[in-house]
Formats: sequence, structure tokens, C-alpha cells
Amino acid sequence: MTKVARPKKTQVQASAAPKKSGAARKAGTKKDAAPVAAAAPVLLTPDTLPKPVMAGRDFLSNLDMTAAELRAVMDTAHSMKRGEWRAVKPLAGLSIALVFEKASLRTRTTFDVGMYQLGGHAITLSNTEIGLGTRERVSDVARNLERWVDAVMGRVYLQQTLQELAQHAAIPVINGLSDMLHPAQLLADYQTIEEEFGTDLRGRRVVYIGDGNNLANSHIHMGILTGTDVTVVTPVGYEPNAGVLMDAVRAGVNITLTNDLAAVQGADVLYTDVWISMGQEAEADIRRRAFQGYQVTPEMLDTIAPDGIFLHCLPAHYGEETVPEATEHPKSRVFDQAENRLHAQKALMYHLMGDLKPRW
Repeated sequence: MTKVARPKKTQVQASAAPKKSGAARKAGTKKDAAPVAAAAPVLLTPDTLPKPVMAGRDFLSNLDMTAAELRAVMDTAHSMKRGEWRAVKPLAGLSIALVFEKASLRTRTTFDVGMYQLGGHAITLSNTEIGLGTRERVSDVARNLERWVDAVMGRVYLQQTLQELAQHAAIPVINGLSDMLHPAQLLADYQTIEEEFGTDLRGRRVVYIGDGNNLANSHIHMGILTGTDVTVVTPVGYEPNAGVLMDAVRAGVNITLTNDLAAVQGADVLYTDVWISMGQEAEADIRRRAFQGYQVTPEMLDTIAPDGIFLHCLPAHYGEETVPEATEHPKSRVFDQAENRLHAQKALMYHLMGDLKPRW
């Protein structure tokens, strides 16, 4: 078991714990449960909207925000989920381009629906249409899009592609996924974690098991911002990115790296992801052999904290990193987590774009 960095925590400003709207939605559906009347949300008005805290900036990494800015985005996400934004359309007249090199269900749907709910418009562009770096230079794509739309979200193969888009576009660029990081997913993940444990997560044990991929890297970044104790459990040779680990060293935050499956025991949050990501199909057999034993099962969930939860960003490759009985387990919050993609990404778009005015 390897320790990275020194024992120092980054503190997060705490606020009132959010209500569990997912649980509220289910209330009264069981035959033996009395209906529960949900309190009507206090609707925001244009005059009571929070100030956008990241106006005009890029979001390529969770470390592109401070702990205080993360708190503002999280509070907005919880507020949106409670229905408090229904009477306002703060992004009316604005547009976002959704650029996809990789297939998508959750990212495409939640950014598109989220932009609609905020009053704006989303246009989806596949790589067949754009040809990033093949049909056109990435810099040229950026310089075109900045003339038409107000932000760009990219779900791409390489972090470098997003960096190049951000360098050449004078509008916000959002990382919807890259080989290095998956920061928008982590906003939804931590919204889900806060629904269980409240907003002060310092000292909570988040254990990630599986490939040290973009999800593992972004978990390390969120540990820096929130003060969670992050443990990454991987087979030898599949550890997180060395540069991301150096981010933790520079921040003075403890990250535990281990190959020992016993590290799962007592976790507040157990998280996994696929063993074989898009683009790694040629390594499938090698990876399946390397990850034997790292599968999240109901028996493994029995070893985490009694009030612990299981998360998976989906899609799941059942029979590999997990099984259906785990995602359907009472400790699973996998589908609440998927729902929160909508609210967390709406909050992110608002805080990046909320100060912009329509240009037409």
C-alpha cells in the first residue's frame, strides 16, 4: 500500500444538507407506505439567482474550480433538483455545441435536456460531421464555433483536443470526457454522495476499484477539493496518471494507492468503472485477466460501511467490473447518480454561461 503526499486536508465550506429528492419521488409508491406530500419548492426569480462564479471560463478539469466555486456549483445543483429554478430561463437565447468523438447516452441527453430546461439551445455534432483534426484542424473548428455558439462541450478521445479547443475558442469549453479526465461526471457523483452524507465530506472514505483511468484521476482531483480520503485499488500496472498524483502532492493531500482488495472494507463510497474503455478493445483479453477479482459483487458491498453506497458511472459491462445484482443492491445509488448528471451539468452550464447575453 502506497501513500502519496502529506497529511493535509483542503477544507470545503459546508452548507445545509440537501433533501433527498430521489427518495421523495419514490415516497408513497409502496403499498404499505402512506403518501408523503412534498413541500412546494421556493421558486427563484431573475432577481434572486445566485451569481455565476465561473463566468466565461473553461472547465477541463475539476481543478479548474476552487473549493468555494465547487460549493457554489453543488448548491446550485441541489437547488435545481429541488425544482427551485422552474420559473427562470437564465440561458435564454444562448446555444451550446455538443461535440462527440465517442458514443454517448447520458452526456448527450443530459447536456441537451439541461440546456433546454435553462432556456437555451443545444446542437449535437458527431465526429463524422466535424472530423476533429482530420477533416479540419481543431483550431479551425474552435474559431468557427466561437462565432456561432456560446459554449462547447466535448466528449473526445484526447485531453489535448479539449486543450486545443479551449486555446483557440474565446467561449467556455467543457470537458464531457477525455482519456485523462471526466470532471462533469464527478460533479454528479459528488452531488449523489452529498445527498447521502451532507455537504461536509471531510474524512469520508471514497474507494475507487478497477482501472486507474479518467474516473480514477478525477476522483483524486475531487479528493483535493473536498477533503475526502480517496483510495484507488488497481492491479499492478493500472495505477492512475502520474501527473494527477503530482497534483495531490502539490496540494498536500493524501491519496492511497493499493492492489489490496481489503481496502474496500468500511468504505463510505465504493466506486467502479469499466475495465475496457472505448478505444481499448484490442487489450480486452489482457485486461480481463489482469482485473480478475476486482469485480464489485453484492458480497463485496456487504463489506463496506453499513450506510455506505455503491456508484458506477455507466454503462456497466456486466460480468466484468460488476454484476446486475450490485447495481440493483439496496446500497446502490447508480441510477440516482445518473439522474444527477442532469442537475450537476445544468448547474455547471449556468455558472459558466449565466453572465452571457444573446449576441443576436
